[in-house]
Amino acid sequence: MSSVSISQLKTNPAKAIREAADFPLAVENRNKIEAYLVGSELYEKLVSYIEDFIDRKDIKDTNFSKGHDFEDVAKELNL
Repeated sequence: MSSVSISQLKTNPAKAIREAADFPLAVENRNKIEAYLVGSELYEKLVSYIEDFIDRKDIKDTNFSKGHDFEDVAKELNL
């Protein structure tokens, strides 16, 4: 994983943002990772993946044998 110091980030933020487009970029302060910079497309993909994972888990954990209608469950889960 690539990294950038806070000083470098301040000097050229556009370059750091370009570098973080496809892979996270570690932001270091005194050789300690303080944050990660993530490009917008990658961030949106991560959020979408997490939302889908949670939805699949909720559906998997639902006991449909107790007479729950899938449409009602989907509506409850905002699917």
